[in-house]
Amino acid sequence: MPSEEVIRVFLIDDHRSILWGLERLIESSRPGMRVVGSATACSEALKTLESASPDVILLDLDLGQENGLDAIPRLIAASKAKILVLTGVRDASLHDRAVLAGARGVVAKEARAETILAAIAKVHGGEVWLDRAATGRLLVEVSRRSASRDAPSPEQRKISQLTVREREIIAIAAGNAGATAKAIAERLNISEHTLRNHLTSIYEKLGVANRLELYAYAHQQKLARPPALSK
Repeated sequence: MPSEEVIRVFLIDDHRSILWGLERLIESSRPGMRVVGSATACSEALKTLESASPDVILLDLDLGQENGLDAIPRLIAASKAKILVLTGVRDASLHDRAVLAGARGVVAKEARAETILAAIAKVHGGEVWLDRAATGRLLVEVSRRSASRDAPSPEQRKISQLTVREREIIAIAAGNAGATAKAIAERLNISEHTLRNHLTSIYEKLGVANRLELYAYAHQQKLARPPALSK
């Protein structure tokens, strides 16, 4: 592999014996990979990431006094490196949270040496390192979050109850706060009695009490039209 394609790896683990073993493993794959730095805490790593300029950060989640999961956003902000979690923690929900926080994959500490090296290479290449079960769980969670974001707000649900005619009445009434009921009714080609009936229905659907509250609500929700009536 040409030198410019060497994968630069940074190691974060609170056990120095693990760091020693990982460094020997990665250095054994030269010239394809090399270790450019290591740290026993994320706070320590953040001080040297810029100068180390890694391609992949191999991160343990359980760092004793620190939580590797919480550090993922900070590591992403501080470096262009892709994060691969290497952990002995078996909690699948924790693995999922790490990926949702920005990690590109999770590999177990008890995995074979060649598996760890393959995971580093895949993540560096822009792929994710997840088993089929984790991929399925994450797809469900991402879909759920997307649906939650797209769900209509309480105000949108209220507004969706309005008829086309009621929206037209709101737009004209709220856009012409000083106009009389008679002037609004004439603009709409309806009687004042019919206008009052429409307004009663609108007040009930939107939870407002009168034209003043309707005016404020309509402008807040951008339902008003520019003024076009006189008193």
